[in-house]
Amino acid sequence: MDPINPATAGAGSAASSPPQLGAAEMVTSDFETFLKMMTEQLKHQDPLNPLDSNDFAMQLATFSGVEQQVQTNSLLTAIQSQLGAADATALAGWVGLEARAAVPADFDGTPLELVPRFATGAESARLVVQDPAGRIVQSLPLTVADGPVVWTGADANGAILPAGRYSFTVESETSGGETETHPAEVYAAVREARLDGERTLLVLAGGAEVPASEISAVRAPDD
Repeated sequence: MDPINPATAGAGSAASSPPQLGAAEMVTSDFETFLKMMTEQLKHQDPLNPLDSNDFAMQLATFSGVEQQVQTNSLLTAIQSQLGAADATALAGWVGLEARAAVPADFDGTPLELVPRFATGAESARLVVQDPAGRIVQSLPLTVADGPVVWTGADANGAILPAGRYSFTVESETSGGETETHPAEVYAAVREARLDGERTLLVLAGGAEVPASEISAVRAPDD
């Protein structure tokens, strides 16, 4: 007799394959089988030595627990599917907005809106601008106040700097003579949003990737 290969046993035409049952259908089918088996046990038990009712109660409790677990797993699967759809909807909501973050900005000759961060108790500050090669090309005085500033991209002679990706930092000096450096924030269009493990990762215009948790503000783009 040839040995049976579990991987191929029962393989035949598609018409002879048994239909696949879902979890709920399997539970219903198994419960009916269980009731039939219990009925047969009752029919054929020895009247002088009947089966202990506690055994039946234990069997029912065990099967009921399995049934509940299967139904719970089915419910969790459905919830996960719904959450996945909700995540996709949330991701789509990011795309097209302008997000503010401490990232380099692409300059094409159009003035950029920057949001500087000052040290606590700062008395004076400067905006330090670095070109795409990392060289400092400007160091401009700033008024220590809340709110955005506009960087025109013009040098001391009024010439516009070459296009490229520029970085901006704010050097603040306190009354005690201490200097703190913080990156300035810029607005950039969100080109892509995707899930990265348990966090949402945004891809901004220019290619910068920023976790959504590091976005300090969003706004609709100017028409």
